[in-house]
Amino acid sequence: MERIVAVVPKDGLHARPASQFVETANSFDADIQLGRADGDDLVPAASMLAVTGLGVGHGEEIRLVADGDDAEAALDALEEVLSTPEAGDEE
Repeated sequence: MERIVAVVPKDGLHARPASQFVETANSFDADIQLGRADGDDLVPAASMLAVTGLGVGHGEEIRLVADGDDAEAALDALEEVLSTPEAGDEE
């Protein structure tokens, strides 16, 4: 399954949002990958280095791809992480 999600946190997928994203991805029994919505390259969602290496910023869209027993639940949880502003983002 796959899903396109816009990144809401002001800092994009860096620091705390990326850490929360990777931690969430690792909590599911699914193979999860992500990449830019307009690209073909995917990286493992379980790797902090790979996730931050994408350099995805606020407002950009990413493609989430999940396969496994928890695929749909994983996509739902990851979409929530990406769609929730961090404390202090509302300036």
